[in-house]
Amino acid sequence: MGFIKTLAIGAAVAYGINYVTKKGPDGKSIIDNLADEAPEWMDRAKKYGELTLEQIAVRAQNYRDNNRF
Repeated sequence: MGFIKTLAIGAAVAYGINYVTKKGPDGKSIIDNLADEAPEWMDRAKKYGELTLEQIAVRAQNYRDNNRF
């Protein structure tokens, strides 16, 4: 039974790899599209991280100002 399960999983992985690397009508695969869009996603993530750090700094400063002992 383990052999059949391993065979099925291997076939599914092979099909998935074939699917994401297959060229579409525009001549690009899903992997190509992801690679092209990755820098834009990185910029968005950096902006989100900077915004989050600014918000945390403001909250920390407010906490320090309001809770002096």
